[in-house]
Amino acid sequence: MPSVRTQNHRDTPSPDYVLWDLPVRLIHWLIFLLLPASWWTAEEGYQEVHQWLGLTLLVAVVTRLCWGLVGSPQSRFRDFLRGPSTVVAYFRGAPSATPGHNPAGGWSAMLLWVLLLAQALTGTVNSDDVLYTGPFYYVFDSGVSDSLAAYHETIFNVLLGFIALHVLSVIYYERLRKQRLLKPMVVGKAEGRKGTGPAQPAYKALIIAVLVGGMLFALLELAPAPPASEYYW
Repeated sequence: MPSVRTQNHRDTPSPDYVLWDLPVRLIHWLIFLLLPASWWTAEEGYQEVHQWLGLTLLVAVVTRLCWGLVGSPQSRFRDFLRGPSTVVAYFRGAPSATPGHNPAGGWSAMLLWVLLLAQALTGTVNSDDVLYTGPFYYVFDSGVSDSLAAYHETIFNVLLGFIALHVLSVIYYERLRKQRLLKPMVVGKAEGRKGTGPAQPAYKALIIAVLVGGMLFALLELAPAPPASEYYW
């Protein structure tokens, strides 16, 4: 017969930790809104608005990458970035070791963040030679800036493909495997899915975002102006 201490220990439920903390959810849905808004403003010629949306996206992605180092348990890279053997084993039917991103989904998310970062950065050196010149276009020689900017549209097209794959994956897990992915990204957790440890305070992510935004603003202020000859026709 188990002791009273053992029995009480068994009856104590495990803490109901949040799976996705507030910063992760806010950044996820902010990016969800920023991407179509950025596309639309570029198509309609609202270049100044497009630029600020791109800079906001840059701050959001960099903040998320920083949160991957110091954030809550399931937001950290060490929780979901696994070696090739683990990824292969997952595709062969092995269970995921974490309630967050599975081994394949973790690398997929990381690739998306890298593509978003590249998209935002190449936009800062983009120019159409008529109405728009990125804030950091004159940091480099025009040939270098133009070469970097040439990837801006290409990266966006690649992003569209990965976003489509992401949506299809969510539908697959929600409908066929009955694993709730959308609900935790809205409310933080769902039945059968909870975090492995306490969430970090959201204000820490806010501090990171403010610092990243402040550094970006400082760089914008330091960015070289167009040559004097470009002010005259």
